[in-house]
Amino acid sequence: MADEVVWVIVAGVLLVGELFTLDLILIMFALAALVSAGLAVAGADLIVQIVAFAGVSAGLTAGLRPVARRHLTRGPLLRTGTDALVGAPAVVVERVDGADGRVRLAGEIWSARPFPEAEVLDVGTAVRVLRVDGAHVIVHRAEGIPPPSG
Repeated sequence: MADEVVWVIVAGVLLVGELFTLDLILIMFALAALVSAGLAVAGADLIVQIVAFAGVSAGLTAGLRPVARRHLTRGPLLRTGTDALVGAPAVVVERVDGADGRVRLAGEIWSARPFPEAEVLDVGTAVRVLRVDGAHVIVHRAEGIPPPSG
């Protein structure tokens, strides 16, 4: 069997293996096998093909895999819905205590509760959203931050 056919078969087997592991290791070896297949088509000796396979495998695994994994494991860049409100500045428009209160957040009035629960936030206090709990935002005093406009 010709060298290039063997390399293409090896690449195919490695790609199928990658589909089962999804670890981005076998795909690097599959790409290296395709490079070696190209060298075989060009007429390179078997030793050159093997050295190229080893070198390309090592290079891709060391150089490309970390970058690819970083991009694949990164969370969503755009927060939407209530997730987008976490950390947002707001201003108290109705006294916020452990029972209830209101804040102006992104131009809207939201029911709010303080964190810690025992804290009382008076009208005009600058706050930040810690989390959204149903129809309430849980807020804490934002020291040194001017109240947001709007």
